[in-house]
Amino acid sequence: MRIVLVGNYPKDKQESMERFARMMEAGFKNAGHAVDIWRPSVCFGRPFKATTGGIAKWFGYLDKWVLYALVLRVKRLFAGADTLYHVCDHSNSFYVRHLPPTRTSITCHDVLAIRGGLGYADAYAPASGFGKYMQRWILSNLLTAKKIACVSQFTLGQLTDLAKGKGKQPADWRVIHNGFNDDFSPVSKEESRELLKSVGVNIDEPYILHVGSRQLRKNRKMLIDMVHAISDKYKGKIVYAGFEIEPALYAHAAQLGIKDRVIGVTKPPHKVLKALYSAAYAFVFPSLSEGFGWPVIEAQACGTPVIASSTAPMPEVSGGAALHADPLKPEAFANALAQLSDPALRTKLLEDGRRNVTHFTPEIMMDAYEAMLGISTDSRKAGVQERNRSVALPQ
Repeated sequence: MRIVLVGNYPKDKQESMERFARMMEAGFKNAGHAVDIWRPSVCFGRPFKATTGGIAKWFGYLDKWVLYALVLRVKRLFAGADTLYHVCDHSNSFYVRHLPPTRTSITCHDVLAIRGGLGYADAYAPASGFGKYMQRWILSNLLTAKKIACVSQFTLGQLTDLAKGKGKQPADWRVIHNGFNDDFSPVSKEESRELLKSVGVNIDEPYILHVGSRQLRKNRKMLIDMVHAISDKYKGKIVYAGFEIEPALYAHAAQLGIKDRVIGVTKPPHKVLKALYSAAYAFVFPSLSEGFGWPVIEAQACGTPVIASSTAPMPEVSGGAALHADPLKPEAFANALAQLSDPALRTKLLEDGRRNVTHFTPEIMMDAYEAMLGISTDSRKAGVQERNRSVALPQ
């Protein structure tokens, strides 16, 4: 079978979507299918380093929504009548209209921006005037897809509700949980010490970890507030990995007298990220809204107890192998952190977490995608078995 994956515009710098497309490409190739990734070419956006804002964004729109629509219609004429198409990112739902309806599917990673554009405050994703129009346009195109893979039951439920509001009935829409797109496994204490020393983290001092961006919905301020609320019961550090710490967060920590306990690790390499997870006293994820919640299972896979929001889909993703609390109540998160001093509870969370992450393998994910596309999983399984004979997979 020939499968075309429609990826993202390169200068939009969507790293997570690029990893997702590459993971799907590898999975289908392991199954013996011929796979190509088609991406919009960079023409109008060529003078710019990135097209994520300002005037550059509009030149990127010309490449994505005008030129590439024409290119897709031409390329499909030469792709073969039995070629299957999968759009890897729901924000590119416009492309569904330019591909054969019965042979095209799409992954919906979340509907947060869409709901934010429609005025839902609980999405914590406010949109500009043009953004509101854009998100309505994305939704209208998405609802034309006959086959949609949603990354969580929560996301499927929200999309279904939006569809009903538009008078649309779901077709073949289903849940396909994400698989790990990289190796996440425990890093030894000795290796973690060396790796983290270079980024200013001393593993001999306990620290709680947050991984994510500075978006409002990530609720990074909660970690400051929970440490203040727990007072002397926790005297360790707070480490933020991902995007650099914003001045307002430092100012808030200073106001509460704990600025000297806050450490930022900006865009850590993968080895450092694994070490950060592995050496943390706890991973804290108080997100206000998510479509899936990658860091929850990444921390579990690295052998670290998780405290996460009680809002969906975090309990779905954690598999119950985490402590959950109201993301608007620092005292609730502080209480959860205090509970982790119980060795028996920590051990149970770690054991349950190890079991939970076995549900998120790339093989399980690819089986589900092949089932949705209506193609056999036998060849993929044979390919994986052959690869396992020659390559030691990471544990």
